[in-house]
Amino acid sequence: MVQLLGEFDCKLDTKGRMMVPSNLKKQLPNVEQEGLVINRGFEKHLVIYPKKVWEGIVEELSKLNQYEKKTREFIRFFTRGATELTLDASGRVNLPKSLLEFAGIEGDVVLACQFDKIELWSKAAYDSLLDSEPEDFANLAEEVMGNKNRGEDGK
Repeated sequence: MVQLLGEFDCKLDTKGRMMVPSNLKKQLPNVEQEGLVINRGFEKHLVIYPKKVWEGIVEELSKLNQYEKKTREFIRFFTRGATELTLDASGRVNLPKSLLEFAGIEGDVVLACQFDKIELWSKAAYDSLLDSEPEDFANLAEEVMGNKNRGEDGK
């Protein structure tokens, strides 16, 4: 399983191209052969997946009951805009204009690694998000992670 680490400040050029940072490329040794997939995030950001990770997600989606309206809607919105990315000879990826517009991304961006994916944020939006860190992060950690070893009855 891919375990990506780090935050990277990057810049988009006027054509929507971004240089993939060398420290990130080292964590994706087969990226030139396998490629990446970019997609909309749940908030106003984009998500980049190694192609094999995206294929696993699509396999999970294909097992859902597509006779249910909510499932079809989720699949439709989740996969909307998904695009394969390839690195050019200079190590850049060309990001789709429609996705950049969706996320309000231009100029300065942040790549924030999370497990097996990379979130792509406008730098201003990312900084704003992190400026709104909960006052008591320890309480949030306890709420989210504190009960993970307890049974459903709370014991």
